[in-house]
Amino acid sequence: MKILYAIQGTGNGHLSRAHEIVPILKEFAQVDILVSGNQSQIKAQFHIDYQRTGLTFLSGKKGGISIVKSLKNTHPIDFIKEIKSFPIAQYDLVLSDFEPVSAWSALVNSVPCIELSHQAGVIHQRAPKPDKNMAFGRYVLHHYVPTKTKYGFHFEAYEDKVFTPVIRREIRQATPVDNGHYTVYLPGYHDDVLIHFLRQFPVKWEVFSKFATYAYRVDDVFIKPISQDHFQNSLISCTGVLAGAGFELPAEAMFLGKKVLVIPMKGHYEQACNALGAQKVGAMTIPELDLLYHRQINYWLTQANPAALPYHDETKLILERILTDFQSRGKQSYIVDEAFETFKEKLGILRYLL
Repeated sequence: MKILYAIQGTGNGHLSRAHEIVPILKEFAQVDILVSGNQSQIKAQFHIDYQRTGLTFLSGKKGGISIVKSLKNTHPIDFIKEIKSFPIAQYDLVLSDFEPVSAWSALVNSVPCIELSHQAGVIHQRAPKPDKNMAFGRYVLHHYVPTKTKYGFHFEAYEDKVFTPVIRREIRQATPVDNGHYTVYLPGYHDDVLIHFLRQFPVKWEVFSKFATYAYRVDDVFIKPISQDHFQNSLISCTGVLAGAGFELPAEAMFLGKKVLVIPMKGHYEQACNALGAQKVGAMTIPELDLLYHRQINYWLTQANPAALPYHDETKLILERILTDFQSRGKQSYIVDEAFETFKEKLGILRYLL
């Protein structure tokens, strides 16, 4: 069997998870790798066969998504060309970690595609959702990767197709210690904003910044360029983690028994969902980086570290189950059927483009 494993390259979580999944997946089949987007600070430790632009939403400097930057980096016609030109027909199965080029190409060419992603866990009916209506973000999560079959990861296993997080081997095998500092990763905020805010609290902050090109210090705020090794060491030896409401980093921190405070990106539906999910398993959350929440942050700083979350290593069992189900059910069960053709007929522009 020949599999295309397709990875979303926006953010670090997808590639981080891929480092555990790819070697195991190659035990079961011949595997090629596609990555679309290039906003990850993590370098792939495996060969990438295809690199595509895909679709990208970019953060600004004050905790939200930058519409201007996102529009400048989004080229719909190029995206359509990538879908049409991708050599998808050679694959027996596409396994997509929220990667759109492969999923839409598979859809158009009737190639079986399965989504295996955190986002599939977020949209599950039992996963926590914010009360605030965020219709656009909800629509994107449901339709960004058009597949019949979805398996997801979340902070809890809500049912048999939603699994607990994949924890990297380096974190799983680490011995956590407490050196008294707090590790910060908030890529949606500029360094100046973080320094002004964090210096109000008398603890040592190790801030990993996508804006910094060299290390420097302002009072007890230590700004460092992003380095995978340095960040990992900081995480393993910290007291707590202040981060955006992503998925992998809060999950790894809670697996290590660290205090976690998450701040969802403004207007970001997935992160709003993540914040609720993380809160259910012991994290604290505030809506934004604002001194209005001074009291909550001080309370978090004084709390004892929680018990480590016992996330078991189930990656091989999960992949084995997915591939066994695929082989037993047959390819046709995983192909989006005539409903898509009807959809194209109703929207003439899609019929023309695809």
